[in-house]
Amino acid sequence: MAGDAGGAPAVVLREECVPDRPMPEDPVAHVAVLVSLNFPDMTEHTAELVTRFTRVALETLVDLGASYELFDTSEPLPDPAAVTGCDGLLLLGGGDIDGRIYGLGDGGRVPNQYGVDIRADRDGLAAIEAALGDQLPVLGICRGAQLVNVAYGGTIIPDIDDFALHRGGPGDPMFLDEEILVEPGSRVAELLGAERIVARSGHHQAVDVVGAGLVITARAHDGIVESFEDPTRWLVGVQWHPEDDDGPAEDRRRLFAGFVAACAEGRVPA
Repeated sequence: MAGDAGGAPAVVLREECVPDRPMPEDPVAHVAVLVSLNFPDMTEHTAELVTRFTRVALETLVDLGASYELFDTSEPLPDPAAVTGCDGLLLLGGGDIDGRIYGLGDGGRVPNQYGVDIRADRDGLAAIEAALGDQLPVLGICRGAQLVNVAYGGTIIPDIDDFALHRGGPGDPMFLDEEILVEPGSRVAELLGAERIVARSGHHQAVDVVGAGLVITARAHDGIVESFEDPTRWLVGVQWHPEDDDGPAEDRRRLFAGFVAACAEGRVPA
């Protein structure tokens, strides 16, 4: 999620993102959920999206029998490695990654830059590194997937020139339905049970060079990377937003169910 502009400053409150249902008493897994609920340039519209998407993601985890711990990188994390106290790491969307993080020159600034917070980027990368070192399952969504790619040494397209497939234009809704072509035999194809899906997208950046060891598993019709995985472990990054409840609920459930099952499989009994 990126590229919104204009409007008054807004604030997302943690309590507004919490589902109106209790976490399971005996969860199948306990998931670390990392997101910046607030970031620079946030508008009322973006705040509504962050609130809704975060709530849907947490609701989906609970409905699948998992509990969660929310790590909000709006403020510095006292210990990003604390995510390893959970059974898996889910990284949600948000603002742009600072270009300096992936080696961009000219101070890291890019066209249509939005919501940049290099401290939050560094906290997110530290959490990813800790999760990878502890062999936790990882699911990254939009910004979260891009951070995972950077953690693997990959780069980001700073601003997609022809964005029509990926987000609305000026005066149009940011999010739109996008057809995505999934690689046969990939983990994403297995999870979704399809090689062609329609998903919700709203982004002006995307994965460029994939990190070492990652494999591209889905593309848009213009070739933009839409998902990747690490074939040596349970790690999936998707550029679209399965947690947008304007999109297909079954695709969201299947993707999150695969992640929760991997978290449950590796769980260390208390």
